[in-house]
Amino acid sequence: MRSHSLTRSTAETEITVRVNLEGTGSYDNQTGVGFFDHMLDQLARHSLIDMSVRAKGDLHIDDHHTVEDTGIALGQALAAALGDKRGIRRYGACLLPMDDALVRTALDLSARPFLIWNVDVPSAKIGNFDTELVREFFQALSTHGGITLHVDLLHGLNSHHIAEATFKSVARALRDAVEVDPRKADAIPSTKGAL
Repeated sequence: MRSHSLTRSTAETEITVRVNLEGTGSYDNQTGVGFFDHMLDQLARHSLIDMSVRAKGDLHIDDHHTVEDTGIALGQALAAALGDKRGIRRYGACLLPMDDALVRTALDLSARPFLIWNVDVPSAKIGNFDTELVREFFQALSTHGGITLHVDLLHGLNSHHIAEATFKSVARALRDAVEVDPRKADAIPSTKGAL
């Protein structure tokens, strides 16, 4: 079973995450940050990775630590659930439209984290949510999940649409990458023999 649960506790946050790569996209995410919960729901639903997140953070300061630390914990859980990555497709890409927004994602579950981020969100806030935290989440996910992640906004006017299209695009690319390749289900997808 390609699944993992972990708890990450610091002086700023306490986060418990559960992921199941063999899921159907079910989700139960409660971070105390409403818009972020909505984005995590999209990530689970469109990746088909079952996901549960419980986060208690220092929201009296701001949402930054909760969002970033959730990215750290989810990245760690994904990496652990993938194990030695035997049989996975490894690469994923998606060109995702959402109304005015069009987001392109390409990723590699290479164990070599790197984020290329070309997503300019026009407003500083979506409701009470700081839009700069979208990048912070994906930086943490990339770093702690060992993911080479390229995300480009090709078009977009509405900040909500841009953020949501970004989460959905990454989700669809992740869905392809974690999927088992039936032609090579017993092999690690690298000529090095390890990822």
